[in-house]
Amino acid sequence: MHPIPTHTPPPRTTARRLLLAASAGAALLLAGCASEKPAQNTTFDFGPAASAAAPARAPMAAVVVGDVTGSAALDSERMFYRLNYSDPLQARAYANSRWSATPLQMVTQRLKSRIAQSGAKVLSVSDASDGVPILRLEIDDFSHHFDSQASSHGQLVLRASLFQGHKLVDQKTFERKTPATSADAGGGARALAGATDTVASDVIAWLATLPLKKE
Repeated sequence: MHPIPTHTPPPRTTARRLLLAASAGAALLLAGCASEKPAQNTTFDFGPAASAAAPARAPMAAVVVGDVTGSAALDSERMFYRLNYSDPLQARAYANSRWSATPLQMVTQRLKSRIAQSGAKVLSVSDASDGVPILRLEIDDFSHHFDSQASSHGQLVLRASLFQGHKLVDQKTFERKTPATSADAGGGARALAGATDTVASDVIAWLATLPLKKE
């Protein structure tokens, strides 16, 4: 008996099958990549300003509140945090979390809202008249600090200067640390909102103690 010869496909057929297999594999790979959604950016702000208890008296009848100033890093929407237990000198930014506006803008708006709630009339620089006190504010620190991997707080350090008639009436630095409820960007945002509201109350109480000249 003669052996039955096995059928060997022509070289062109084999090459065609390999090409089809490679194409199918590439299509599956592309489909897998397309199904992976890019990380979504989360945006935070301070939330609506809650009604604050009115002080015994307004700190003053009217005040000009200038825009809060600070470092260039605070003039962007990035959210910064520091690992105090590891490298406190390095400011890191959350990759997929942002503020809805710059911290300078948000703190300015919250301070103006709180001072207006206290009963004082908040004026802009263009509306100022002679004798109206001018409040200037500068941020030294506004970030989420980690004391350990599980413990963190939002910290705001703000310097306030009150002028009247181009003369400095008083200057004071306010610092508040509010514990974060979670070790992430959301926890830091809530803590910094709380620290800002507390500093606003401190500023209002300080303004009420200052001796101002009646023009």
